[in-house]
Amino acid sequence: MNEVRKIDRLDAAPRFTDHDAVRLNRMFRGSSTQEMIEAVIEGNLAGDLAVVSSFGAESVVLLHLIAQVAPDIPVLFLETGKHFDETLKYRDEVVERLGLTNLVNLTPDEAELAAKDETGLRWSYDPDGCCEIRKVKPLAKALAEFDGSFTGRKAFQSSTRASLPRFEIDTSDAQGRLKINPLIDWSADDIVAYLEEHDLPRHPLVAQGFPSIGCEPCTHKVAEGDDPRSGRWKGWDKTECGIHKPGEEPFL
Repeated sequence: MNEVRKIDRLDAAPRFTDHDAVRLNRMFRGSSTQEMIEAVIEGNLAGDLAVVSSFGAESVVLLHLIAQVAPDIPVLFLETGKHFDETLKYRDEVVERLGLTNLVNLTPDEAELAAKDETGLRWSYDPDGCCEIRKVKPLAKALAEFDGSFTGRKAFQSSTRASLPRFEIDTSDAQGRLKINPLIDWSADDIVAYLEEHDLPRHPLVAQGFPSIGCEPCTHKVAEGDDPRSGRWKGWDKTECGIHKPGEEPFL
């Protein structure tokens, strides 16, 4: 009998499917955030993982939770070239304080910057295009190496995040990466209580009226009681930079 010849094929199947996201949400229903993070990382339930962090107003909470389990996990930071100086200093302070050993600074493609944002002012007339060059593309390239990523999104931050689950499929491409939102059900009071309990360093701009902090040109102070993200891209019909898509369907 002739042996059937094995044909080399590229495996184009997604890493994870909607069914996987549903299963994981059900698996950890009722589990604490710390229990979930430990199980996902130590049990290798989501493959190769990274943390995407802006080192913004509340980022240190998620980083602290993860650092207790895997301080060597890659922490992806989008170095857009437009950050507040305070953010860059805070990033370095948090990394040292938590003992994080694998900070990865992602930068825009220099040739694309020169071609599409030579003056550095694209944010002023095309914020979506600026975010695409400085955030979306560098992160997509980096995440191609991972099966999933942790984010710091929380439901109370804005209406576009109000119904997000802990586990979802990243809809930015067809790779089927998991997007994990450990703090999605935390309240603002929960965040403050955790910061105080663990004596974690605060981003210096929070005390100055910036509850949500992104790039300096597109971040404004927020009046007390307003949506924490209302100071981002003020005056534009824009609520996300593009690395998270508003209106993504939740998996229950």
